[in-house]
Amino acid sequence: MQAIDVEQRRARLAIRHGLAEPFGSVEEAATRMVGLHASDPATVYLAAWARVNAFRHADLEDALYERRSLVRMLGMRRTMFVVPVDLAAVMDEACTKALAPPQRRRLISMLEGQGIARDGSRWLRRVERATMAALRERGEATAVELTTTVPELGNKLAFGEGKTWGAQVGVSTRVLFLLATDARIVRGRPRGSWLSSQYRWAPTDLWLGAPLPKLDHDDASASLLRRWLLAFGPGTLTDIRWWTGWTARQTNAALAALEVTEVDIGGGATGYVLADDTAEVEPPEHQVTLLPSLDPTIMGWKERDWYLNGYADVLFDRNGNAGPTIVADGRVIGAWAQTADGTIATKLLERVDRATVRRVQGERERLAEWLGTSRIVPRFRTPIDKELTG
Repeated sequence: MQAIDVEQRRARLAIRHGLAEPFGSVEEAATRMVGLHASDPATVYLAAWARVNAFRHADLEDALYERRSLVRMLGMRRTMFVVPVDLAAVMDEACTKALAPPQRRRLISMLEGQGIARDGSRWLRRVERATMAALRERGEATAVELTTTVPELGNKLAFGEGKTWGAQVGVSTRVLFLLATDARIVRGRPRGSWLSSQYRWAPTDLWLGAPLPKLDHDDASASLLRRWLLAFGPGTLTDIRWWTGWTARQTNAALAALEVTEVDIGGGATGYVLADDTAEVEPPEHQVTLLPSLDPTIMGWKERDWYLNGYADVLFDRNGNAGPTIVADGRVIGAWAQTADGTIATKLLERVDRATVRRVQGERERLAEWLGTSRIVPRFRTPIDKELTG
């Protein structure tokens, strides 16, 4: 069995993830990374800043809201991604559609259990039709705006009753989630700044000019896996199943549909690469990059020791969400955070040479200048993030 060792994996990471040499556009970055994480609104902008040459906020906004070459959608692991439109259909068929049925059953049960409707299924179908009609009339609207036309959306659902984390959530949140998961609507421009997560909603066919094309499920799964292997391979079965959120059956079927090769990645582990992607790559010139929380590189694998260097406990929260990191030559060497006064604070977790220290300082200054007066607070706080921000 051919071997692809840790140094080769790190070289591939630096080259293929736009860290050693920037991508030419946000569309290229989203394509090559198989989507940019967008659950935290700041992440997609900072991930593009780290990878796209001379990136500006307007570049992403133009692609998302004017040219609409990119779209924000739920995908793998019920995570939000910004993806090219052609990838949206693949992701929808391979991952997103499977999210809807259990969530629909849960919502129907809550509607009935909390006395909002006797027949939750019938009530939900009626409200969905009314919501779609309102959106088509308006073109796009926020949840609050839709509630004025469809008052049923204003009902409240209780979650975690009696628990310390218990709360009430508007029915609009759950209905819009289902319509989005069914690819009937998409998130448009946010109501506030680039850091806002209060999105306007629009019918998919009106926003993109056509509904997402229908794809064969097996073909879509194989296509998504092929893209992931090209960007992230070699990866283990555990990596693939975790990143996609697939069952073992779907994973094995997608692998069987592709020409793949097993490789030795060390420590007795077996990884998978595309059969025509086994050639050794030339390690790039030394580089340092500041990546945001939930960055697609850091969240790209489940088995991460080869690039985390044993620092997972301080770089991730208890639920497995990554905080901001400093990456040098394909491995994590530290973390960063923005303080209240706008300073980019950093902490190195290992000894590095002076040239690397200078590169870290240069990236700190570059990021502080790009952020300007904007202040970012990761949605998921990690131990080292809390330490850096006091």
